[in-house]
Amino acid sequence: MEKEIYGTIVRPLLTERSTIMKEKHNQYVFETATSATKPDIARAVEELFKVKVLKVRTMILPGKFRRYGRGGGFRPDWKKAIVTLKEGQKIDFTEQAS
Repeated sequence: MEKEIYGTIVRPLLTERSTIMKEKHNQYVFETATSATKPDIARAVEELFKVKVLKVRTMILPGKFRRYGRGGGFRPDWKKAIVTLKEGQKIDFTEQAS
């Protein structure tokens, strides 16, 4: 069970856009496993960060073409999840890292 929770959330995405979403809409952005479902993501966030999830939106982003020497290849596809938390709750990534 624990392995599934830690394998579901790959990493938080800390970008300028995700910071604005956090401040205005109480939404957090994560890179997740491509096989993870919305209920899996919600359960993992609730158990890892001890918060209440209202909504999860997901999208699969295609891998980009990258050059390697004379040739090239595609990066793998990946899944992004936007998690909306209950009003008044928040996730502090700086404290979770300790």
